[in-house]
Amino acid sequence: MTSSSGASRRQVLAVAAAAATAPLLAGAPAEAKPKQPKTWDLTILGTSDTHGNVYNWDYYKDAEFDDSKHNDVGVAKLATLVNQIRAERKGRATLVLDAGDTIQGTPLATYYAKQEPITSTRETHPMARAMNILKYDAVTLGNHEFNYGLPLLATWIEQLGFPALAANALNAKTGKPAFLPYVIKEVRLGGHGAPKLRVGILGLTNPGVAIWDKGNVEGRLVFADMVATAAKWVPEMRRRGADLVVISAHGGDSGTSSYGPELPNENPTALIAEQVPGIDAILFGHAHNEVPEKFVTNLTTGERVLTSEPSKWGQRLTRMDFTLTREKGRWAVTAKSATTLNTNTVVEDPAVLAAVRGQHAKTVEYVNRVVAQSSVELSAAESRYKDTPILDFINHVQTEVVTEALAGGEYAGLPVLSIAAPFSRTAVFPQGDVRIRDVAGLYVYDNTLEAVVLTGAEVKAYLEYSAKYFVTLPAGAPVNPETISDPAVPDYNYDVFSGVDYDIDIAKPVGQRITRLVLAGTDTPVAADARFVVAVNNYRRSGGGNFPGIVKTQVYNAQQEIRQLLIDWAQAKGVIDPADFFVPNWKLVRDGVPVF
Repeated sequence: MTSSSGASRRQVLAVAAAAATAPLLAGAPAEAKPKQPKTWDLTILGTSDTHGNVYNWDYYKDAEFDDSKHNDVGVAKLATLVNQIRAERKGRATLVLDAGDTIQGTPLATYYAKQEPITSTRETHPMARAMNILKYDAVTLGNHEFNYGLPLLATWIEQLGFPALAANALNAKTGKPAFLPYVIKEVRLGGHGAPKLRVGILGLTNPGVAIWDKGNVEGRLVFADMVATAAKWVPEMRRRGADLVVISAHGGDSGTSSYGPELPNENPTALIAEQVPGIDAILFGHAHNEVPEKFVTNLTTGERVLTSEPSKWGQRLTRMDFTLTREKGRWAVTAKSATTLNTNTVVEDPAVLAAVRGQHAKTVEYVNRVVAQSSVELSAAESRYKDTPILDFINHVQTEVVTEALAGGEYAGLPVLSIAAPFSRTAVFPQGDVRIRDVAGLYVYDNTLEAVVLTGAEVKAYLEYSAKYFVTLPAGAPVNPETISDPAVPDYNYDVFSGVDYDIDIAKPVGQRITRLVLAGTDTPVAADARFVVAVNNYRRSGGGNFPGIVKTQVYNAQQEIRQLLIDWAQAKGVIDPADFFVPNWKLVRDGVPVF
């Protein structure tokens, strides 16, 4: 044993010595560097909340779009950026996704839903034309996709050259997905012979559809929790071979909802990233914010999930970049990052403009039709904090329509109140010609008119809730109209009433601000058990904004668009004169003293 082991030891030493001297003899470097693993890259481009914008055009102003920050809008601008990046990355994998809210938001989109609906004409929707040229890989359905009913949505989806996803929109009868939940795209990373990567793309729409478009989806669709739906489908996508998982989600990342707890969370993107393992990145929308790059750590795996939101209307394009390595037949992401690109840096893509030119021109012609003459200029600039004729115009038309509809019936004896919100700070009816675009600029949403019965106590509770819009300003403190409202409450979630007289005391705490509430033109307090018919839009009546007392059975619902009712009234009258409808009935006060 001794001699054998000694021989073995001498052999080992000899081999070691030879190995030590060999590099010197061969003239090779003293130390060999470890071999670096080969890397590949993938780029995913993302859009969201394009809201019917194709051209860089403001249909309400009949001019190129511009704002205080000189943003541009439209799919035509997005297409130029996408094409530039595709050209720059020629031969390498690039995917393009959208996170929803596509077919509503401009007169262009409304025209092909209402004036010449694609369900009747079978004409290709302008947003389908534009997006097909851009060659998206998938689009997620946003809540506004459901605004015009399921038949129009189905027609639009048929017109797309790529899949439309919504894993959590379920058939109410079967509980199964009503739309495609996900796709797995196989992409080649690099040139000929390069390895393939399977990218799973899961689409999640917003549960708020069940409230906001209740009339279109009730009994047909139900909307599951976005977090739970991701937890169900992400492992399934991995099981089916997805090497990389990306979610396209129509929900913000604040973790809060504009409605109550009866529905799943409206803005759960960060919660999805935290709670569901196996996600590499989330493109999200809905909140209209710009989030270039935000990492969220998954609580189970410790992995950092990349998230990004590309603002609204085509103002930004999200770019996500992934670096990958392949080890033992499996892909690993070694680096990932995101940024947003500003579309005001490029010109519009001529192919997209050409595809939609005829539809754009028809819309421009339509919105420029004169419907009436205004005796004076009416502006919405102060409607948030002052009683203005232009908001009374909305309330007057709504009151008139509901009063006429209920005449001679069970509710004919009740006073009719009306609710309107200051949707636009820039809307103006010019003195002289008032065009369709002026009316559309005042009432920018495709809401329909409904009515319910409220008690005096419910009216007061509603007004108290609405008055939380204002920040608390003690008597004597300076008042700046620009900062008078709570930035957490959007303008469209502040309502003013007509038909009762009231004061809002902004020196008092929220919940104690309606210091005067009397019957119109009197000093008689509104009794708690008094009954009123209240004209209201379908969004609010369905629970949008989570206002108290308003979600109840309608006593009027003829499915008439409020915007069209305003246009019809103006056309029938021929003249818009504040003397016909302006009744000052509310004001902001502090300790009883008017603020303005």
